[in-house]
Amino acid sequence: MRNLKFDGKYKDLILNGKKRSTIRIGRKINLAPGDEVLIHSGGYVIGKAKIKRVERKKVCELTDEDAKIDGFKTREELIHALKAHYKNITPETEVTVVEFELVKILETPILSADYPYEGNNPIEIAENALRYLDNLTFEEIALLKLFLHSGSLRKAAYKLGGLDKRYRIREVLRKAYEELKKRGFMAPKL
Repeated sequence: MRNLKFDGKYKDLILNGKKRSTIRIGRKINLAPGDEVLIHSGGYVIGKAKIKRVERKKVCELTDEDAKIDGFKTREELIHALKAHYKNITPETEVTVVEFELVKILETPILSADYPYEGNNPIEIAENALRYLDNLTFEEIALLKLFLHSGSLRKAAYKLGGLDKRYRIREVLRKAYEELKKRGFMAPKL
């Protein structure tokens, strides 16, 4: 499932339905109407949304309606906010308006770092993998134990030689989670 990430200051506006879009520049948006996305705000997954509209336009073509669904009162207020966020924006800058409809609000927000595991806690995955999986390699077992002993991906990666080593632990956690799910020991929480 794809993700839309927002600054934490937009959380309440998203949850109360006042912010129903995002305007992004400088990158292609790989979303289409009908796609489902996880909504992240302030480092947490707060809900699921369905994409209603994806439209490319220039900043000078933005309307009061675009501003309103993005949580602003006027087009001018929206453009002021865009200029504060994107320093080199001009009236000719191309943007993508992504309108969404919140379809599910999570009762308990999930740390964004846990979303690759469908809302399951990585520590629980590691513990269950060591308890229930008999097909783990020696290296996978060692990485899971290091992760549990360290208490975080960051600390475990440092012990492996640096933050760029996090991918090794994440890879093992993803593989273990998929196997635990297949065997019925764990299920998605999202």
